[in-house]
Amino acid sequence: MDRLVRRNVLAMSGRAVEAAGDCAVLLLDKTGTITLGNRAATAFLPLDGVSEQELAEAAQLASLADETPEGRSIVVLAKERFELREHELHDSHLVPFTAQTRMSGVDLEGRSIRKGAVEAICTLIEDAKGSVPKQLTELAGGVAHAGGTPLAVSENGRPLGIVQLKDIVKEGLAERFEHLRRMGIRTVMITGDNPLTAGAIAAEAGVDDFLAEAKPEDKMALIRREQAGGNLVAMTGDGTNDAPALAQADVGVAMNTGTQAAREAGNMVDLDSNPTKLIEIVEIGKQLLVTRGALTTFSIANDVAKYFAIIPAMFAGVFPELGHLNVMHLASPESAIASAVIFNALIIVALIPLALRGVRFRAASAIAVLRRNLLIYGLGGLIAPFIGIKLIDLVVGAIGIS
Repeated sequence: MDRLVRRNVLAMSGRAVEAAGDCAVLLLDKTGTITLGNRAATAFLPLDGVSEQELAEAAQLASLADETPEGRSIVVLAKERFELREHELHDSHLVPFTAQTRMSGVDLEGRSIRKGAVEAICTLIEDAKGSVPKQLTELAGGVAHAGGTPLAVSENGRPLGIVQLKDIVKEGLAERFEHLRRMGIRTVMITGDNPLTAGAIAAEAGVDDFLAEAKPEDKMALIRREQAGGNLVAMTGDGTNDAPALAQADVGVAMNTGTQAAREAGNMVDLDSNPTKLIEIVEIGKQLLVTRGALTTFSIANDVAKYFAIIPAMFAGVFPELGHLNVMHLASPESAIASAVIFNALIIVALIPLALRGVRFRAASAIAVLRRNLLIYGLGGLIAPFIGIKLIDLVVGAIGIS
């Protein structure tokens, strides 16, 4: 917990830190974690028979009730491109964006304008007994294949075109995800984008899998599915919609700038509100487990060697045959016991700095980590008592002689 505090992360319990080290699946939001999070509108792509300005005006009106950065960027782009100013919305009904509907809009002077995910707008058009032109899906597909996010715009059930959103994948993430992969951790990107866009960004970022068009209940279902398969799951979140998933996850890291519900649902709070810190948290948990494994391996091997060294010297007088096992040729049973006790006290003190600092963690599979522990700390635990006890026995013997 102290190691996390140094990185501005508050853990509610030590168990949460341990769970982070055992996590096999990391759920990461795309926006702000994998990408820079400044996804913004870059182009208006109208259908045949629709002018770009007409599409821009409709998209701007539909975005007035959208308080997301993406929605505000559409309003800004329409102003910059066509000098469109925000309308006075008298006697209008604003439809705010929600994760469930995945669209926003406005009902104004007989006009019902909607903007949102292509699938949501297509469903809206079909429910209004309209038809979805092939050009709309082709434009959306082109944007998605390029790694952008397409948003469709319709008016009174008539499609107008596509608004292109673009975001940038953060540098160095592919290497970090490869680092996690070597640790045996699978990364899953969660996004509200369509599968084509999500697939393009996932491939660029180097994540193992992705969940596209994700709703809050989809996150819950994914976490439960992974847990049912025996995996521990870690995720980050900052909104009220993330609270159920944060509570369900084995490690839920809430952003300090997030809602109260999210902070109470998680078992960690990141004071810096940096979603990528989840990767560091997992590495700290892994280091904790590796350190514990190394110390345990050394302790067991140390005890085996220690008793193998002193038992023959202690009982050689009763069972002379044990004298053949007294390979260290300790001076006497008394010096053997004294040397073992002194060595045990010294080795405990010597291990304290290692326990506090932690064993250096390297990205590797569980088998590779176990092999390294056995080679370094297991073998070291077997050899150290023979050398240490013998040296102490010589000192104890010399003192006894004097």
